[in-house]
Amino acid sequence: MVPFSFANHDLLALRSGALFWPRRGAVLVADLHFEKASWFAQRGQMLPPYDSLVTLEALEDVVAATGATEIWCLGDSYHDDEGCDRLPAEAQSRLRALTGATRWTWITGNHDSGMVDRCGGAVVDEAVVDGLVLRHEADPTDARPELSGHFHPKLRLRVRGQNVSRRCFVATPTKLILPAFGALTGGLDAQHPEIVRAVGKGAEALIPIEDRLLRFRLAA
Repeated sequence: MVPFSFANHDLLALRSGALFWPRRGAVLVADLHFEKASWFAQRGQMLPPYDSLVTLEALEDVVAATGATEIWCLGDSYHDDEGCDRLPAEAQSRLRALTGATRWTWITGNHDSGMVDRCGGAVVDEAVVDGLVLRHEADPTDARPELSGHFHPKLRLRVRGQNVSRRCFVATPTKLILPAFGALTGGLDAQHPEIVRAVGKGAEALIPIEDRLLRFRLAA
C-alpha cells in the first residue's frame, strides 16, 4: 500500500487497484463486473466461469489486509442486472458474509443500474463522503473532488523494446479514476480522449509498486 494525498485526504493505493481510506477504515473499488463470464456464456461465447470467485477472493484479501469496516463499490459491480442471481452458491455465501460484516455500499453503474438484490449492502446512485463525491463515471462539469471508475484505465508503455500494460489510477487535483478491480475486465488506454475529457488537463497516471507511486504525465 502506497500513501498519497488527494483533495486533502490521506489515501493508500494498492497494486490491486483498490484504495484504502485509513481515517474512515474504508476500502474503495471500481468495476468488479461479477458474472461477466456467465453473461458471455449465455450468448454463446464460452469463457472459464471463475471470474467472480477470483475477484471475490482478491477483495477478501484487501479487506483482511486493511482491516476495513466500510466498503464502497463505485459501479458496474455486476456485469448485468441479473448478475447476483447467477453467482455460484459459494460466491453468494462469501459475498453476503462480507456485506453483512461491513458497512457496504454499492454505487450504481451503467451495467447494473436496474439491479435490486446485490447480495446485501445498501444501494445508491452516488454519494458525498467527507467532501468527496463518489460516483461511477466522472462528471467533467462537477468541480467538487470526485472518485469514480467506469473507464478501466491502463497505462501502456514501451520498455526495453517490450510493450507493457499496467492498470493505473488517473488523477488531477479534483478527479481520481480508479482502475477496474475485476478479474475479467479489459482496459482503456489512460491517454484515451474520453478519459482526458472526463478529468481535464494536467492528469497523471499513478501506478503503485512496492513502496512508491510511479507518476506519468498524460498528454492533454
